[in-house]
Amino acid sequence: MQTMRPLQTKRFCAPYARRVADPDPPRTPAVPPTRTAAFFDLDKTIIAKSSTLAFSRSFYQGGLINRRAVLRSAYAQFVYLVGGADHDQMERMRSYLSSMAAGWDVEQVKVIVAETLHQLIDPLIYDEAATLIEQHHLAGRDVVIVSTSGAEVVEPIGELLGADHVIATRMVVDAEGRYSGEIAYYAYAETKAEAIRELAETEGYDLSRCYAYSDSATDLPMLQAVGHPSAVNPDRALRKEALARDWPVLVFARPVRLRDRFAGVSLPRPGALAAVAVSAGAATAGVVWFANRRRGAARQRLPRVGRATRRSALRR
Repeated sequence: MQTMRPLQTKRFCAPYARRVADPDPPRTPAVPPTRTAAFFDLDKTIIAKSSTLAFSRSFYQGGLINRRAVLRSAYAQFVYLVGGADHDQMERMRSYLSSMAAGWDVEQVKVIVAETLHQLIDPLIYDEAATLIEQHHLAGRDVVIVSTSGAEVVEPIGELLGADHVIATRMVVDAEGRYSGEIAYYAYAETKAEAIRELAETEGYDLSRCYAYSDSATDLPMLQAVGHPSAVNPDRALRKEALARDWPVLVFARPVRLRDRFAGVSLPRPGALAAVAVSAGAATAGVVWFANRRRGAARQRLPRVGRATRRSALRR
């Protein structure tokens, strides 16, 4: 039986910064890989749209982008929802978003995201994904969101969902607190898998017993890094790979507001989330409603969530 720990949301800084090696580093014993985790892609896996593009209208209202950029983002969202995004499309989107964000004030972005999080993201969360996250927590597993979207967007969503860790893209911030237009760490494809392996080494996860969920073939390295991968609403290429590898294929199709789903549980006010986003020392507000009161429950076998082909999504 796994040892339960109090739920604590953490930000995981992937190894995008080079470290100067100690000529004779002290040897410390490695953490035995006895714990487990569930790794979730965000867009079209937990939420029904692209998390970054969902905020385009809010960024327009905040004066960060013009109407043309809003329309371009809406078109990109449509293309993404209809056909997914392959490697070339992801590269074009990365270039477009990084150049568009150059000069944005980081704190302003955080405030806009926090103030509109419930309005824009809450209605997009798949009920099946929220159930799956809760079940993994009840089984004693950490939940980790691994997303190509920017950390300023992904971290508040992680707070809302009660995630234990977040791995996300990080942009370079200049001395004036503005985005330079350069990307410090890009959480995409193989770099996602590398970040997962580093986090597993730090936290003592046994990856052969861990779970991963994604909709895109670009996340094959992440799915291959764990013992129990599942394809969720997969694009054509990932569906083909999942069927060939006998991976479960899940269909999530019921976006629901968390306030409606957990009507009897008090959720944090948007103002509280704004304080979390802006103040590094603020208390974790987004996880109170979720698993804190259940995290110490005994581990139990997890039922199926969504519709799976071939075999159940959750295996011991």
